[in-house]
Amino acid sequence: MLDAHHPLDVHRLLKAFEGRPAAVSASAPDPVNLPMIRHWCEAMGDTNPAYTGDDAIAPPAMLQAWTMPGLSGASSARTPAYDELFALLDGAGYTAVVATDCEQEYVRPLRPGDRLTFDTVIETVSPRKTTRLGAGYFITTTMRVRAGGELAGTHRFRILKYAPAPVQPPAPTRPARPRPVINRDNAPFWEGVAAHKLLIQRCTACGTLRFPWLPGCGRCGSPAWGTVEACGSGTVHSYVVVHHPPFPAFDPPYAVALVELAEGVRMISNITGVPYDGVRIGISVELEFIRVDGEWELPVFRARSGGPEGAGE
Repeated sequence: MLDAHHPLDVHRLLKAFEGRPAAVSASAPDPVNLPMIRHWCEAMGDTNPAYTGDDAIAPPAMLQAWTMPGLSGASSARTPAYDELFALLDGAGYTAVVATDCEQEYVRPLRPGDRLTFDTVIETVSPRKTTRLGAGYFITTTMRVRAGGELAGTHRFRILKYAPAPVQPPAPTRPARPRPVINRDNAPFWEGVAAHKLLIQRCTACGTLRFPWLPGCGRCGSPAWGTVEACGSGTVHSYVVVHHPPFPAFDPPYAVALVELAEGVRMISNITGVPYDGVRIGISVELEFIRVDGEWELPVFRARSGGPEGAGE
């Protein structure tokens, strides 16, 4: 007994439609005419002179356009086969349809005044296929178009009758972390970060270390400078827990700390290794680099175990 919902049984039922006529000696609703040719050419931007004047022919690609029944879709020559085929697929859950491709062969040009007739046959029904739209069956029909009883062209048309795949909501994307402003004064610092080095500016005139990076020494005013690589050890000098306002790419609450480095300068950064409410003034921290997205790393500080009040990992 056939199961109208089992893919193999559905295909057996569908195969029975191959070779059945979908339309027999159907007449095109209108003769080939210049106004429709003109509208087509205007829509397509086709200015070929062959489609105008007393000796005009119809653009070959209009072959199917002449046979279309209009919005009502009614045709006295249409057989029940196509409706039965669609009803079978609808009943098995393949309720959606999309045109996939067509092939046309032109035998002779169509001219204004030609009255067309056509026959359509259900040529093939494919096995069940899985597509990005959903699983379903490709149905190919072939139409033979005649003008005055003479073959003018053929039109092979293929559709996919499918069960729509469940729509998956897009995965939420986390906003990108804001990028620092990099300029000629601080670019070497970020080059150091990329090499996993925390570089501190050192005035070559008076030896003063400074952070953040500046174009000149705040003590002696000299513009000359070099760098010292931080050893990576430090302590939390102060901190704040941010609850509001929320900011893209950050999940409040989170702690922002002022870290005093072993070299004596201070920098603002995040503390890792403890929850936001585990950060305390005086806890010992060490430098690490974290990747915040596919191409960006930042220096942060990880709390060491055994800090004040038991703060740590």
